[in-house]
Amino acid sequence: KQPHSMIKSRILLILFYDASCPDYVCSMETEMMNFEPIRLDAMSNVKLMNRVDRKFWFHEAELHAILLSVMPFYKALKIGESSRLSYATTYFDTPDNILYRLHHNGKLNRIKIRRRTYLETDLSFLEIKFKTNKGRTIKRRMPTTLGEEMFTITEGEFIQAKTSFMAEELIPGLTNAFSRTTLVSIEMNERCTIDTGIEFGWNLREKILSNLVVVEVKSAGRTRNSPLVQALHDHGIRESGFSKYCVGKLAVDPNVKHNAFKAKMRRIDKHILNRAS
Repeated sequence: KQPHSMIKSRILLILFYDASCPDYVCSMETEMMNFEPIRLDAMSNVKLMNRVDRKFWFHEAELHAILLSVMPFYKALKIGESSRLSYATTYFDTPDNILYRLHHNGKLNRIKIRRRTYLETDLSFLEIKFKTNKGRTIKRRMPTTLGEEMFTITEGEFIQAKTSFMAEELIPGLTNAFSRTTLVSIEMNERCTIDTGIEFGWNLREKILSNLVVVEVKSAGRTRNSPLVQALHDHGIRESGFSKYCVGKLAVDPNVKHNAFKAKMRRIDKHILNRAS
């Protein structure tokens, strides 16, 4: 298991990342100042705990033009003066990685179990994400503490009530850190997240997905008039699934089954990680 010291060092890396951030990240923070701000307490209508997700990923060189084109249609979440917020996550799985394998094998009605901390607000939640066979994502969560490898009695009851697993069956399987910018549509019917600086770690192995941007468009139903989706299409970027848990697990654990994800990882390596900006 990865020591807590490694998890803490990864959190510190995010907290102080802006001091030496890549040019595109610093530029992004500046660009976000031009978006109309929205505060966290004004976002209750777009929590979207039962939703449809659409995911896109691409090289960071495309991000500037996309943000400029959608600025009139969205507000940007700000906490304090920042719109680029830091997240730290620990994913849980069984010792034989059954949750990873179910996703790899294309199983519908699958789940992810994680602890996630929102560092600027110092809030942590135990979260269960359920992907239905109808393509919907249902998220349930409860307050928790980052870094705990064991579950409390209350957390165990929560897991047992929301999944087919017992807490005793689960162990930490991956740590993940990234920075997120959140856009909310002017109509308050869509929330979009833009993730950068994505990194993974486990058992002293680390992987940083340099230059990668992952965008997720979240709405109550599948909509055809999303300005961000249209902007992505205009730049030749098409919807493509991206599970941080599965990509991260594959990146740092050489023992997991990987056939179904080989093509995606080749694309990430060729077109994102090894592409000249």
